[in-house]
Amino acid sequence: MTDDNATTHATDSSLVHVRDLHFCIGSRTIYNGVDIDIARGRITAIMGPSGTGKTTLLRLISGQWKADSGQVHFDGQAIDRLSQRGLFEQRKRMGMLFQSGALLTDLSVYDNVAFPLREHTKLPERLIRDIVLMKLEAVGLRGARDLAPAELSGGMARRVALARAIALDPEMIMYDEPFAGQDPISMGVLLRLIRRLNDVLGLTSIVVSHDVKETLGIADYVYVISDGQVVDHGPPEHIRNSSSAWVQQFITASADGPVPFHYADTPYADDLLKENGK
Repeated sequence: MTDDNATTHATDSSLVHVRDLHFCIGSRTIYNGVDIDIARGRITAIMGPSGTGKTTLLRLISGQWKADSGQVHFDGQAIDRLSQRGLFEQRKRMGMLFQSGALLTDLSVYDNVAFPLREHTKLPERLIRDIVLMKLEAVGLRGARDLAPAELSGGMARRVALARAIALDPEMIMYDEPFAGQDPISMGVLLRLIRRLNDVLGLTSIVVSHDVKETLGIADYVYVISDGQVVDHGPPEHIRNSSSAWVQQFITASADGPVPFHYADTPYADDLLKENGK
């Protein structure tokens, strides 16, 4: 029997509370005892190289996947102990901006933003129209409401996806690599939107990214993860001045450091002197 009222001892300042998280995919360890708190009303960044499990964390928080052990709580409720109905209700309080945008290609921009309202509410179409236009205005694309996704640039598609993510007025939005593949202008627009929407709407935001400069520029708090562990965490200035050699290599894009340029092997000279070449 699931317990939809299960609570945690997290403080009221944390909307998401992760403790001693362990998660594996097959024989590969993704998380090995991770602790993370997502503060209400703030932008928290989860940073690290590709393949370190940043998107996996979003799936665990939203209940798409279940941790092998540890605690994942959203607003005091244990995500893995919710019934299907309880999890569905909690997900209505979460918005998601997928890395690809994930717009429905057969629907117009207007209908993409209207989709969650039609699916999850009983609002009349007239009110849905007002909400859709309001959300599109917030991302600067009210004039593009009749366009098809194929007619949008990459940056415009990402902004439409953001309008759809806030259609139900969620308390939290999760951004999965929001800056990937964006030109400098589109990236600047997205940066401003994430910061402005978070502040104006009182949202809690989780930004998953490996774009160092952009992410540190808008985040209130940052976690840097690698090899299943939190390498360092703190405000952006703390991360920029981190004493961790690994973090410094990551944020300065150094080719060599704790993460070596060369894949581990025998000495090069020994390899050259081998008679059979293998």
